[in-house]
Amino acid sequence: MATSDRMIPASLASPLRLEPFRAIRIAPASIGDPAASRLLGRPHHRVPERLAAWRAEGRVLHDPGPALYLHEYTVNGITVRGLVGALDVSRVARPGDRRAVMPHEAVRPRQVENLTARFTDLGVNPTPLLLFHDADPELRDLLRTLRTGPAWARYLDRRGQAHRVWRLARREDVDRVAALLADTEAVIADGHHRYSAYLALQQRYPGTAADRGLAMLVDQGDTPLFLGAIHRVWHGVAPAAVAEAARQAGHAVTCLPAGEALNALGPHHVVLSDDAAWFAIGLTGSERGRELDRVHATIVPRLRSPLESATHHPEVRAALTLAHRSGGTALLLPAPSLADVLSVVAGGDVMPEKATSFQPKPVPGTFMRAWLDEPPVPS
Repeated sequence: MATSDRMIPASLASPLRLEPFRAIRIAPASIGDPAASRLLGRPHHRVPERLAAWRAEGRVLHDPGPALYLHEYTVNGITVRGLVGALDVSRVARPGDRRAVMPHEAVRPRQVENLTARFTDLGVNPTPLLLFHDADPELRDLLRTLRTGPAWARYLDRRGQAHRVWRLARREDVDRVAALLADTEAVIADGHHRYSAYLALQQRYPGTAADRGLAMLVDQGDTPLFLGAIHRVWHGVAPAAVAEAARQAGHAVTCLPAGEALNALGPHHVVLSDDAAWFAIGLTGSERGRELDRVHATIVPRLRSPLESATHHPEVRAALTLAHRSGGTALLLPAPSLADVLSVVAGGDVMPEKATSFQPKPVPGTFMRAWLDEPPVPS
C-alpha cells in the first residue's frame, strides 16, 4: 500500500530464516571513532576499496567463515542480546500467509530508492535491522547454555558500550536454531527503510546474495528493548497557532505551566511548546497509540499556513531547544506501549514514520555483511 509520500512495507512469509554469514567488523579500538563513520560515506562506490584498505591495516576484521552470532551489548546499565544473521528476504507474504517479519511503521518511497542505490554501490549491509520477538523457551534455553561458555569476542568500544559475542558455526547448532526460529513472528523495531531497500534489492537481483539482508533478532522476553516516543519539531509555526488549530478541530486545549503540561502527556494527550508557552491537547476520538495519526488528520489541515518542515527527536529536551531557537513548535508525544505496537501490527496496519524509538541500539560497525561477495542462493 502506498500514497504519494508514504508506503507500507511488505511482510515476510513464514518460516523465518536467519542464516550464517561471513561477518565484517570494525576492530574494537575503532568502533565509535568518528573516522569509522566516514568509512561508509560518500562516494559510496569507493567503500569496497576503503574496506579493503582498513582490512589490510587491521582496522576491519573479516571472519574467516560463515556463522551466526549471539551479540550482547550493555549501555547505561541496559543489556540487550540478539542473534545476528543473514535474514532471508526472498519470500514476501501474500494475503492469508502466516507472517515471519512484520513492519510497524510506514516509509518514504524516495528514501527507500536512495538507500537501494546506496546499498548497490556499497555492496555492504552496514548495520543490522533490529527485530524483536518473544522467543521459544527452548531457544532461550539453548542460547543461555551457549553463554555459559567463553565469549568469542569481548571488548569495550570507544562509546562506552560493553560487548560480548558468541559465535555459532557448528552445523548442528545452526540447524537447531533454524528449527526453533521457523515459527517466529518478529516485528521490525528499527530499520524500516533499510528493510524496504533489502526487498527492492532482492527484486532487482533475485537468486543472488541479495536474497538476504543483515538482521539482529532480540528476545523481548529476555533482554527487552526500551520503547519510547519520537517527538516532532514543526518549523515555522508557533505553539499558539497550532493550539488554535486544535481548538477548531474540537480538541480540548489547555494552557499550563511547563511541569503541569508535561504531567498531562499520556494516552490521548499531546503537548505543544517552544519552551516558553505550553499547551496540553486532549485529542478527541483518538485510539491509544494513534495520537500522531489524529494530529495529522485533524490539526495539521487547519493550520493557517502549511508546515515548512519537520524534524524528529527522541529526546524531549532536544526538541524543545530546537523549537525555541527556530521559532517553531515542539510536538511532544506519549510513548506507545509494546501492546500498542503489536495491536497495530496484528491488524495489518502501520504507525506513521518514526513513531517509535526502540533503544538502545548497537553501535554501527559492530557487524556488517558484504552481500555482493556471497555465492548465489542454491536452486
